[in-house]
Amino acid sequence: MFRQFCLFLLIYLPSSLAAESAWNGLVLPGSQKSNALFTPFYVPPGAKPYGSKSPLVLYSGGWEEVFSSNAVSKSLRASSLENASVSFPFTGTGIEWFGNRDNRHGSAKVYLDNKHITDVDLWAAGKKTQRQQRLFAKYDLTPGPHTLKIVNAGGAQGSLIDVDAFVVTSGVTAKVRGGKAPVQHLMLRDDAPQWTLRQQGSSGVGAMQLAIISSTHALLVDKVEHNPLDINGHPAWGALYNLNTDAVKPLNMESNSFCAGGTFLGNGTLINVGGNPVVEDRTSAADFGDLGGLQAIRILDPCTSPTADGCDMYENHDRVRTATPRWYNTVIRINDGSAMIIGGSKKGGWMNNATVNNPTIEYYPPKDIHGSNGLPIPLPLLEETLNSNLFPIAFALPDGTVFIAANRDATIYDWATNTERRLPQIPNGVRVSYPMTGTGVLLPLSPDNNYTPEVLLCGGSDIDDTRAGYDISSQEPASAQCSRMVLNDDGIDAGWQVEQMPEPRIMADAVLLPTGDVLIVNGAATGIAGYGNVQNQVGASNADHPVLTPVLYSPSKPVGSRFSSDGLPRSEIPRLYHSVASLTPRGDVMIAGSNPNLDRSEVAYGTEYRVEWLSPPYMQIDRPEILKTPMKLGFGRSVTIEARLPTDIQDIRAAIMDYGFVTHAVHANSRLVYLKCTREGERTLRIEAPPSGDIYPPGPGWLHVIVQGVPSQGVKIMVGDGSSPPVDRDALENILGNTEADQYETSRGGNGFDDGFSE
Repeated sequence: MFRQFCLFLLIYLPSSLAAESAWNGLVLPGSQKSNALFTPFYVPPGAKPYGSKSPLVLYSGGWEEVFSSNAVSKSLRASSLENASVSFPFTGTGIEWFGNRDNRHGSAKVYLDNKHITDVDLWAAGKKTQRQQRLFAKYDLTPGPHTLKIVNAGGAQGSLIDVDAFVVTSGVTAKVRGGKAPVQHLMLRDDAPQWTLRQQGSSGVGAMQLAIISSTHALLVDKVEHNPLDINGHPAWGALYNLNTDAVKPLNMESNSFCAGGTFLGNGTLINVGGNPVVEDRTSAADFGDLGGLQAIRILDPCTSPTADGCDMYENHDRVRTATPRWYNTVIRINDGSAMIIGGSKKGGWMNNATVNNPTIEYYPPKDIHGSNGLPIPLPLLEETLNSNLFPIAFALPDGTVFIAANRDATIYDWATNTERRLPQIPNGVRVSYPMTGTGVLLPLSPDNNYTPEVLLCGGSDIDDTRAGYDISSQEPASAQCSRMVLNDDGIDAGWQVEQMPEPRIMADAVLLPTGDVLIVNGAATGIAGYGNVQNQVGASNADHPVLTPVLYSPSKPVGSRFSSDGLPRSEIPRLYHSVASLTPRGDVMIAGSNPNLDRSEVAYGTEYRVEWLSPPYMQIDRPEILKTPMKLGFGRSVTIEARLPTDIQDIRAAIMDYGFVTHAVHANSRLVYLKCTREGERTLRIEAPPSGDIYPPGPGWLHVIVQGVPSQGVKIMVGDGSSPPVDRDALENILGNTEADQYETSRGGNGFDDGFSE
């Protein structure tokens, strides 16, 4: 099927797809700033630049001043003499060196505090000089004085090195990039297993979106901005993070993925949908060479390499795109393995309104359903829930329908019949979707109660969304309310059951654990989501008073005893707008992000690249271990797996989990389904797969074995047969014939023939 579809694309793709890239100093045709060259040089607010002529920069061994209008300070210092050196003493937690690359340049040795750190290759093919490039950067220094030394090491093809500028970052506070935080823990008793929190690793890009793609890697996606991680001579906007080594591999993103949604398809391919137009001020087309992302569908084929070699995002806006612009949309996988794309706005902004609202759904691959022939289908819920209805909370339900919550309202949407069943309004005027951002979770599904679904919505705000930004303050309290409902006739009749978290939270993340508990992390106690919109901003943040202590919610405990922060360590890192958290296959929780700013910033609530790992107590004790399992788990099938298990224990459960695609407190597709499980021998378990794609939409999952409440590490397994979702070629052609690529931007065109439907 994959080969046939590739041939289909090859036949119909236009022949003139290649257009000159704006990267590496070339000008993007049609740029609003046609004379501006792309450069990675950027001074984040709160950081300090030092030009090549600064008296603090000390040269030795033959350097000359070169005047250039393309230099940061209209001049730079250059040397072709081997062993010529430059020293720069500074005080801060990070340092960046900017200079040029071309075929005349050689290499340099870099020393920090008299220790050799790395060798930097400055040579680049071609005579076209790549100017103001970030040549070296280090961000995790201990606060205080340091000295950077750069030595010309010559080179086989060139011998030039130069210094254009240095940028010193001091961090948001003295702690922001001051090395790794110590492991923190609290104990319930001296011999009890402990929750631990450690700070380890740097995301390299802003962690706005997060998905675990393999046992070794997490996908991080950001917006177009001046991230420290580079690729092809420009800042990276996406990366693959190695869960074992903390190494970060940049991805070659083409379009602005600011506030995109995402999901895995039934064949394991990940799609990243929607985003932002090209921003024409500080992140302009001439600066970055990015495409508009409003209609983008970015594709990441299944990546199984333990080093992520050969793994990258693919875009082809001429053939693979949404029918309408989607900014702040939610994407979920449904029971046929395809993606439902829900709502959003037609262009970037802040709160949604009738002028820009996109109150529709569409599918990828496109479907000819309800007479749409692939084009968007109106959803009344999204017409009636302005103004705060972006990034709606949505989950596929075990009867094939979809739960959707937006603003103060919720519905059960039957996509097969295009009908809604409205649910009681969320109590007490609490709004749960952007920018009054709450979080939600589908509680664990079990065959013991015939997979009866129950949802939990926590946090948000009761601020009136018709108020103007200048009338809203970052100091107004968020909501501590959690609303829970069983989604059957009796539960809907009973309505929402209200509980209160220990602290109010806006922009929290609800993470399902294999134990069935829900970990709630991140967020703020006051204000709302976003940046640059309300009164009393902190830096640019619309929110304040970060909530630094997680809380655990145990859904099976009696009302009044479900929330606890006992033993949970307090973080030192504010996690506000654009923060994420996800369970990992190990069973710990990866926490990253926070950037309530237009671009990278070093001021209060600035851009946060530190990664934290919150480990439940079960990670410190002997755990069951899955030794062997089938690669696929066909619906309704019974299979055996091998596992290392304690002897003479019958309290054994098995669960298949989707860790979700996480962004803006929406954990799309997050799911835990318990499986029928029987012990058949010392190391043998028989498990029964979910009966259909209604219970677990076909696609990748993580199998856990839980013994007396202690889970194993997760093993990736394909639920279903792993086939591609259905492709309606007539619907696809209808979209392409009735829409244009990048309707608000000029497309550079595609670069290949992969559509993401490989089996």
